[in-house]
Amino acid sequence: MTNPDIGYYYKETHDTKEEKSMTEKELMLSEHLYIAKDIELAKDNKKARKLTRLINASTEEDTDERLTLFRELFGSVGDHFWVEPPFHTDYGCHTYIGENFYANYDCIIIDVAEVHIGDNVFFGPRVGIYTAGHPIDPVIRNKQLEYGKEIHIGDNVWVGGNTVINPGVTIGNNVVIGSGSVVTKDIPDNVVAAGVPCRAIREITEQDTAYWKEQEAFYYEHIDKKQKERD
Repeated sequence: MTNPDIGYYYKETHDTKEEKSMTEKELMLSEHLYIAKDIELAKDNKKARKLTRLINASTEEDTDERLTLFRELFGSVGDHFWVEPPFHTDYGCHTYIGENFYANYDCIIIDVAEVHIGDNVFFGPRVGIYTAGHPIDPVIRNKQLEYGKEIHIGDNVWVGGNTVINPGVTIGNNVVIGSGSVVTKDIPDNVVAAGVPCRAIREITEQDTAYWKEQEAFYYEHIDKKQKERD
């Protein structure tokens, strides 16, 4: 049972309740106020900085090494993924990514709270995932207290370049986010959404599917024709 007072939780054991203080990391990941200047958090951040420095310094000949570094950095990631450097993150270990993920250049993931990304998700250049927030009250904010809210992105999502996804947002499955959007609220399944603030513009329809199936068929017919010409 959670105590609303910051810094404590209660663990029920039979007829007694034990009060135990939470670490700054536990406070952070439970979406309470916390202070980032903490030994445990500094250690995690230092590891992330080292790994991202090595990733961003790698070359096109270092593919296997780069993938290994990303696997060490992220909390989990699917077997098939690619992230174009440069890439930056606070911790990395609080980011969980599914299969077939692609992020273009200059992706930033501020994962003071958990970030969950589904399968078949594509990011355009300079996409920012920001779980971090700060109190509106300036007196409390100036005490260096901050907080995080989890971000969830579903399966089959395409996020256009220069999009910002703000704390606490959930994006559904089969969604397209237009470039330059600022996502401040949840986005439902099966829509095209865009704008500042981002909002659903229209549903993705059977007509969309029919159109793109025609384009796909044309492409493969063209490929087959080229192959026959070579033969």
